[in-house]
Amino acid sequence: MVDGQAQVNRLDTAQLGVELGKRATLVQFSSAFCQPCRATRRTLVEVAGMVDGVAHVEIDAEAHLTLVRALDISRTPTVLVLDAAGRIVRRAVGQPRTVDVVAALGQAI
Repeated sequence: MVDGQAQVNRLDTAQLGVELGKRATLVQFSSAFCQPCRATRRTLVEVAGMVDGVAHVEIDAEAHLTLVRALDISRTPTVLVLDAAGRIVRRAVGQPRTVDVVAALGQAI
């Protein structure tokens, strides 16, 4: 999926397997038995539904180890906020609060 030459400051449709949001994309790295990942999913889906042009993508970290390593992700949930061009503008580890996600989107949009 991602080779050793991948840019780790930008993600695209090929790497994520889905289209980027028109304005921003919330990328969530999760694992199967991660309780905070479920709560994070609910928060990100809610925020993506409130802001036009924002997409939420959840990636199973265990199934995408090459991408996880390229991005130096060591814990789940990890959330990346991408701008419309796929540049990573914010990164957070752990369960985010809705207000923090909205503020991070403000930097991406």
